Amino acid sequence: MPTENFSPYEPRCIEVNNQDGVRFAAIIDNDYNKIAGGFREGVMPYEGDEKKLQDFYKFAVEISLRTDSYSTSLGALNYIASRRDKVILISFPFPLSKKILLVSAEPGLDIEKLADIIVKIFSDDSLVSD
Repeated sequence: MPTENFSPYEPRCIEVNNQDGVRFAAIIDNDYNKIAGGFREGVMPYEGDEKKLQDFYKFAVEISLRTDSYSTSLGALNYIASRRDKVILISFPFPLSKKILLVSAEPGLDIEKLADIIVKIFSDDSLVSD
């Protein structure tokens, strides 16, 4: 991997992609750019249109990083999960760095179990300053 493209998130995205049933794991910044990760090797995207993929990144970032009045009464947003016929989509906000982790997985997976694994992978303190 070239040094200029290295991100501290890259090895964590690879680790998430190595989990059974995960199709895609990537960090998306607040400008809607993928800065680390991507599709698991050998996985074909369901959405082949790059423009639609960028629009989806934008949607995921905006919904995951928006602030609302519920944080005070309900607590911080941990993740947002969506179960579709073909895929599970989960986004994890990193509000301090204004990035999200976007994950897609096979529809039969246990969302809570996968979320717990992902939280453990990304709980390393070395990411706090990024």
